[in-house]
Amino acid sequence: MPATTDQTFVVLLGGALTVTPRLRADMTGARVVAADGGMRHAACLGVTPELWVGDFDSTPPELIAAWPDVERQPWPAAKNETDGAIAVSAAAERGARRIVLAGALGGERSDHAMMHLVHAVFLEEEGFSIKLTSGEEEAWPLLPGTREIDLPKHSLFSVLGLSPLSGLFIDNVRYPLADFALPFGSSRTISNVAEGPIRLSLASGRALLIARPYDFSGA
Repeated sequence: MPATTDQTFVVLLGGALTVTPRLRADMTGARVVAADGGMRHAACLGVTPELWVGDFDSTPPELIAAWPDVERQPWPAAKNETDGAIAVSAAAERGARRIVLAGALGGERSDHAMMHLVHAVFLEEEGFSIKLTSGEEEAWPLLPGTREIDLPKHSLFSVLGLSPLSGLFIDNVRYPLADFALPFGSSRTISNVAEGPIRLSLASGRALLIARPYDFSGA
């Protein structure tokens, strides 16, 4: 379980990352941990991570040379976790309650992006508050309960069921749902349009909300 603190950590991962106003807002007041090649995002974000972990197989020598004062925690290439998972564990050990996984979406490794999404659901079930972002795309785990997600009016979003969903409510959107049962594998909740902050409620199941807050093509 996470520590009893509201401390936010940003974990820099190796996927694509575009600096946007929403990403900068996520960074405000946060502590930062970098995972291997995710350190390349630090300069454009204007942050200095307090810890840099990984096997450093995707970190060029010049990147290491550029950050000589950042504490590095090297791991062997033959290990049982990804660098990203190790970085998340390090953040949790340092008191993280809310974790933003920056660079978790997109990039050349679809397997890593999918693992970040699945891992995020696990972490949310363990009591952490998780957001994933590439700057241009954002994602949140959805578990039983009610929540509100602040999205710009006319921006695109989708809900992807990772299991059958029951009691699904989606409000303040172009295509609302009320007490809906979503079969596993259904595309019914793909490509909806926010009318501002959206409200969601779920009775049972696991899902992901993936949004494009700067994409107004559905307006």
